[in-house]
Amino acid sequence: MKPIVTEKAVMMIESQNILTFMTEKEKTKPEIKSEIENLLKVKVQKLRTMIRGNKKYIYAQLKKEFPAIDVATKLGLM
Repeated sequence: MKPIVTEKAVMMIESQNILTFMTEKEKTKPEIKSEIENLLKVKVQKLRTMIRGNKKYIYAQLKKEFPAIDVATKLGLM
């Protein structure tokens, strides 16, 4: 799983508490959710996926007690 840092992704971090990732197409939502929660030590409120080409994009909205901007800063995205 690889974080995405585009202008749109950064705006989503700031306004909607959403982190954006790219992963293999074969992964399921429960696998993705547990991977994010275990790796980043956060809780995911809502998970949306989009498949484009051979890649799967994940939009993970974190619970309010876990600010996405703090997580992005820890990951070195901001």
